[in-house]
Order: sequence, then C-alpha cells, then structure tokens
Amino acid sequence: MNKILVMGSGSWGTALVKILLEDSNVQVEWWVRSEESAAYINAKGRNQKYLRSVKFDMSRLRASSDAVSLVKANDIILLVTPSAFISDVMGPIDNSLLAGKKIISAIKGVEPQTLKIVGEYLFENKGVKEDDFGVITGPCHAEEVAQEKLSYLTFASTNEDFCAKMCISLDCSFIKVTPSADIYGTEISAVLKNVYAIAAGMCHSLGYGDNFQAVLVSNAIREIKRFIAAVHPIDRDADDSAYLGDLLVTAYSQYSRNRTLGGMLGKGYSIKSALVEMEMVAEGYYATESIHKLNDKYTVDMPILNFVYGVIYEKKNIREEAENLTKLLN
Repeated sequence: MNKILVMGSGSWGTALVKILLEDSNVQVEWWVRSEESAAYINAKGRNQKYLRSVKFDMSRLRASSDAVSLVKANDIILLVTPSAFISDVMGPIDNSLLAGKKIISAIKGVEPQTLKIVGEYLFENKGVKEDDFGVITGPCHAEEVAQEKLSYLTFASTNEDFCAKMCISLDCSFIKVTPSADIYGTEISAVLKNVYAIAAGMCHSLGYGDNFQAVLVSNAIREIKRFIAAVHPIDRDADDSAYLGDLLVTAYSQYSRNRTLGGMLGKGYSIKSALVEMEMVAEGYYATESIHKLNDKYTVDMPILNFVYGVIYEKKNIREEAENLTKLLN
C-alpha cells in the first residue's frame, strides 16, 4: 500500500485527502497545524473548518500535528500549505529527512522571501532534486471535488515513472488526470492565474460586464504566456487546461477566493478589511507582490499584473486604474 503525507488542512488539502482515499491502495497521513484539529479529524472523520460535508475513511487516514515525525515516516510528501508560510512549515525539517523522498507541490504561490516558486525554493533551500519533485495544478476547485463533480487535474514531473504513478493514485470516478513534464510553466501559471482572478473580481464589482471580462481574460492568458516563456522557455501549449483552463475557472468561478477578494476591493473594501473578512488565504494577494518584484528581472509587459499591484500595494484609485487598464487591452 502506498503511503502519502498531505501537509495542509485548508479546503484544497481536504479535497486532495478525499481524492487520494478514493484509491484503495493508498494510505494517507495528514499534517495539520494544531493537535486539536488532528484529534477532531481522527475522532470525527471530518475537517472541522473546511469542506465539513466530506466524511473520510479513517481506516486509511491518520492526522497529526507532528510534522517531523510524519516526514520521517513517509516517502511521498504533498505540500498544500499557503506559500506565504512554506518556509515556516519546511524550515524546521532538516534537509537530510527529505533526501530521496518524493515532494509534490499543490501550492499556488511564491515563497515571499526568496521570490521563488515552490519547486525552486525546495531545490535551492531544502536539497530536493528535480527528479524527485512534482506539481499538482487544476483546473479544479476544492468545493466541486467535495461534491464529486467531474474535475480535471494536471500532474507535472520530469520523472516519467513518478508522474505515471501519481496520475494513477489521483485518478478516480470524478477526477481525470493529465500528465505533464512542465514543472515550471504549470507552477508559474498557477501562481499568475490568482492575480488575474483578483483583477476579474475588481472589474466585475466596478460594473464592467461579460464582454469586458472576455477581453480581460484573453489578455491575461497572453501575459501568462509571455511570462512563463521569459522565465522558462520550452516548447509548451499554454492553451492547454493546465494553463488556460486553470485561469478560466479561477477568474469566473463562484468558489474562487481570489475573485472574491477582487470583488470586495471593487466594492470599496480596503485590502486590510477584505483580508480580515475572508476566512481563507487568497494566494493572489501574496503572488501579486512577488511576481511584480520578480518581473523587475524579466521586464515582461504585464499591464494587468501592474493594475492589481497598483491598487493593492500602491493604494492607487481603483476606478482610475481600471479605466487606464481598458486603454491597454485589446
């Protein structure tokens, strides 16, 4: 039986635990931040905070807050913590404990101190080898996984055997999995789409309609293509579901936390009050600053990113900035 450690107790972590337990050959261990949360999961078979309707098969699941012990006991580690806290979670874990283990990132963000996507952070700071690394991306929202609505994932790894194994473990009656070797492009695209979902939410609340949203999103995928081509130029089709599909569902879905954040800003909330009111982390908030700083190196033309950055971090007038953005799109 394959053992997999899931590190992260939010809605996406909960959804991935549910997906993995659909494979009867998988045993899951689940790291959560508090022992109280772990005890609740172990006793009730549910996450008390996220996707509470999901009931787990506890014969193949154990939760704990002891990260070091869990890492020692598992050879496949799936990271689902918010990117802003990845160094807090992984920092106390000695690099020697990760040697030879397979590490998977389902995190849609950038490590804020190093401005590295999660893969690069792990390679450079935790000694993880590229051949032992994988990425899980969408298009997929955790809420629809909980309802067992048909959803699609992408699993990316340069290790073909590892990729094939994980595609089998993740595939089930309501999940279809597409393999990929583009660990950089899929991960960067998954970061950027959250930024563009904030822009979509902003513009919706400001009164821009569906016609404009279509133009906004079509320009957003072009920004994604330009940026990932500058950062990691390989032959890829960014119109595939892992890139364009993930952008579309995040920009349009009622479940999108980043679109919700943007919508609140468009209604006049301050960024501070919006973040306080939201119960879950909107990765696009952190990603906006990180990618904006990273683009100082690549100088890619990214007017939508600059629009979101200007409103959130430079406190620019949202209506004026949106009007200026409309003149740059086509």
